[in-house]
Amino acid sequence: MKLNNLAPAKGATKNSKRVGRGQGSGKGGTATRGTKGAQARAGYSHKIGFEGGQMPIQRTLPKFGFKNPTRVEYQAVNVSKLQELAERFGVSAITPDTLIEAGLVSKNDLVKVLGNGEITTKVEVTAHAFSKTAIAKIEAAGGKATTL
Repeated sequence: MKLNNLAPAKGATKNSKRVGRGQGSGKGGTATRGTKGAQARAGYSHKIGFEGGQMPIQRTLPKFGFKNPTRVEYQAVNVSKLQELAERFGVSAITPDTLIEAGLVSKNDLVKVLGNGEITTKVEVTAHAFSKTAIAKIEAAGGKATTL
């Protein structure tokens, strides 16, 4: 194989449609734009969502929903995951950094510990937020829940 033998696969390339190059080409005259009207003119650009005067879809559908601009989004970590971490790494203190290293959360996430599962290991857990059941389970196991 040599560089001068390389060619694209059959049917992979296509010549562009050459419009407005004389009557003999079959694409002269109006250059496939039809006759008259704004769309036939140079420099035509429609507004986003414009459907040729028909009522646009975004105006026919009702508005819905609400995005709270001050919402605080937490990444949930269950007590059962903390138990797994404590067993796997043998740690007595779990912080957001520990969770980042374990791949449970990313570095910009706020962490909230939830009470799903069981914990039997005594661990000191530090997070941005805790549910009441999570605090109860951690303290029942002899651990400590500290909010950042």
